[in-house]
Amino acid sequence: MEETYFRKGFGLKAEVKGTIDAEYHCALVERIRARGYQETFGDVTVQLAQEFGFCYGVDRAVDYAYETVHKFPDRRIFLVGEIIHNPHVNRRMTEMGIRFIYPDSLGAFDFSDVVADDVVILPAFGVPLDAFHDLREIRCILVDTTCGSVLHVWKRVDEYARDGFTALIHGKYYHEESRATASQVSKHPNGKYVIVRDMEEAMLVCNYVAGRTGHRTRQELVTHFAGKASAGFDPERDFQRIGVANQTTMLANESLAIGAEVRKAMVERFGEEHASTYYRSFGTICSATQERQDAVVAMMADPPDVMIVIGGYNSSNTNHLAHMCRQHTRTYHVQDAACIEIDTGAIRHKPELGADVPERLDRDWLPARPFALGITAGASTPNNKIGEALLRLLTIRGVALDG
Repeated sequence: MEETYFRKGFGLKAEVKGTIDAEYHCALVERIRARGYQETFGDVTVQLAQEFGFCYGVDRAVDYAYETVHKFPDRRIFLVGEIIHNPHVNRRMTEMGIRFIYPDSLGAFDFSDVVADDVVILPAFGVPLDAFHDLREIRCILVDTTCGSVLHVWKRVDEYARDGFTALIHGKYYHEESRATASQVSKHPNGKYVIVRDMEEAMLVCNYVAGRTGHRTRQELVTHFAGKASAGFDPERDFQRIGVANQTTMLANESLAIGAEVRKAMVERFGEEHASTYYRSFGTICSATQERQDAVVAMMADPPDVMIVIGGYNSSNTNHLAHMCRQHTRTYHVQDAACIEIDTGAIRHKPELGADVPERLDRDWLPARPFALGITAGASTPNNKIGEALLRLLTIRGVALDG
């Protein structure tokens, strides 16, 4: 019988390496990295963050997608959602003949067009359990690129649900990863979860748990978290035992702070002994996310005059990097190098944090005097797009590269 589930690739890394190197790597970026992450071009001093761009999980997902195309040249290949949140990478997937299956407004997938002879790639974010089971029933070939850091969070959420704890997940309820993570509680009959977007939303939970003056009522919380919590969510019952987890691309410090506030609220309500037993929090912060955020913190100790952050507008980790930089210096979040327009000299960018924030066009955005330029990129951004963005900026500046 043909094997139908693959999680460790096909041993074709060497066969696809040349193509991937040609399409995603960049000699200019490697040159700056080799020179201590800093180099001066004309009157622009460029500083790269110490950690940026593709992380291990993204590298792996992209490799597996290319290996899949190489392995099954005569089969239809589908991708559940987007492989990662980068427009250039997803465009290349389409050009290779991969067909995208996008979720509806409720996050559900329609697999009615998929048959047993097809190949389906699961993205780095993972997919909800019901989608996974639906695909297994079709008996199509599954290539699972779910990141190991995401699987680590799933394991914790599964343990919470198994032991009767409600999983409080710091994440975006509409994000593929958070939906997939929350679905892990369905392995257990009474598994419960609630997703909180940020500290402000987490405090709604904390104030209710602690019984603080002016807290939301039980029904108000049920209404507020509709669509962000498990079926039959009841805060009075479900907040007796809480286990904290997070979407791996959220702000690491905020995830830790939310966990501390939840524990504090449980101590206020139930006492230290209860909290010691019925509050749990394990390390579910992605190391790559943490490293990229730490690198930005280090840069902002002596911030450059201008900061460019490159990555998809729907990329959670990129949005958070841009948000961190905006606290310290003039920052432009561009989803692709093409946002820096050579012909007009303008830049199209996302000016602030938020899922629905529209792109803005700025002209005369470069300082007239010599300046320091900082660059970082989200974990889904390939080096070639970082290098292209820099080349476009230098071209606008009238700076020609030496050999």
